[in-house]
Amino acid sequence: MKRICLGFAAIVALGAAAAFSGVRDRLPGFQFAAEERNPVSHLRWSLAQDDFQFAIVSDRTGYHRANVFAQAIEKLNLLQPEFVITVGDLIEGTKKEEELVARWKEIDGFLGRLTMPFFYLGGNHDVGFKESAQFWTDKLGRLYYQFRYKNVLFLMLNADDPPGSPNGIGSFGQEQVAYAKKILEQNQNVRWTLVFVHRPLWNGDTKKNGWGDVEAALGVRPYTVFCGHLHQYQKYVRNGRNYYQLATTGGASRMRGVEYGEFDEIVWVTMKKDGPLLANLVLESIQTDDLKKPVTNESETPIPAKPVAKARGQAFFEGVPIPGAVVTLQPIKGGPPAVGIVAADGTFTLTTYAANDGAVAGEYKATVQWRLQDAKSKLGPNQLPAKYAAAGTSDLRVTIESGRVNELMLELRK
Repeated sequence: MKRICLGFAAIVALGAAAAFSGVRDRLPGFQFAAEERNPVSHLRWSLAQDDFQFAIVSDRTGYHRANVFAQAIEKLNLLQPEFVITVGDLIEGTKKEEELVARWKEIDGFLGRLTMPFFYLGGNHDVGFKESAQFWTDKLGRLYYQFRYKNVLFLMLNADDPPGSPNGIGSFGQEQVAYAKKILEQNQNVRWTLVFVHRPLWNGDTKKNGWGDVEAALGVRPYTVFCGHLHQYQKYVRNGRNYYQLATTGGASRMRGVEYGEFDEIVWVTMKKDGPLLANLVLESIQTDDLKKPVTNESETPIPAKPVAKARGQAFFEGVPIPGAVVTLQPIKGGPPAVGIVAADGTFTLTTYAANDGAVAGEYKATVQWRLQDAKSKLGPNQLPAKYAAAGTSDLRVTIESGRVNELMLELRK
């Protein structure tokens, strides 16, 4: 047995020697005295020569909150990505030139502090009006464009083309679709394609809004898509490809937390040979070395809000809890809806403006949907009877009264 063990040790030593030989040539600048035994697990370096890391920021506006985006800028300087990309909505939307001048001046002040390049992308608040789109063109030039870095194609698209479309849901114009097709045709041999667009156009009529044409042009190439707009993180899988809808970097949010996809973030992307690796960095978790918050001065645009009353409840289907189901109170006579997610024990807490604040007093119809995710994060079909999914067919009625904690009970049946 002793002879066998000694033989095994010799094999390990030979393996270690092989693993550590020539490391100086494989990684310029690295020096290490390799011996028979070495105080390191291995020297298979994670980042290859063509790998790189960049960051993405999401929606700042749509009733932006004070000192969030400005803090993100300071923290990007701590993280030191190679460059930063936005998915749009940097300013509050307006048609007035004097307001456009002031709001872009504020953004320029924040972005001027970055120590790395920042790539712009227009959101509906930035370019959703003809006036704001013209201001963008005069200031920044192209409304859609592309660039390549280390053989990765970045395709930056404008989802408000033309601006001010009456449907308000976004689209690509014919010229932009033709441009995207041309760029994809000219860059067939890139190792990966990253598409950035403000709105999740794939959730709309893709035959009319132009996304279907772009998606068809992407074809079977390896690609990943990023968007914002809805202020809620969600991962989609379409055609075997990952589509990421990002949370916020200061935009209006109920801020109920990661479970709800409602949090302020910087997305950290490591581009590897076999695709991008994503890390969602919750903004509050990024701290300086002295744990002191950087001093920033960023205003806010508060959401016009009606008084709310605390409201919580329970939801069951055939007497069994439905964890993960989304409960929405739809006001019968107008007003903001309230939303909650059912916990494992069947309980939920309603939110209208801020996390768990409650609901506005009044009469509501309650809708409930329960869609489960598969192993690829794809949402499956609704597990509940279809009538509960829409206010027009749901028979669940709720009354919220002011000045008290409202206790609700929702019993769903087949």
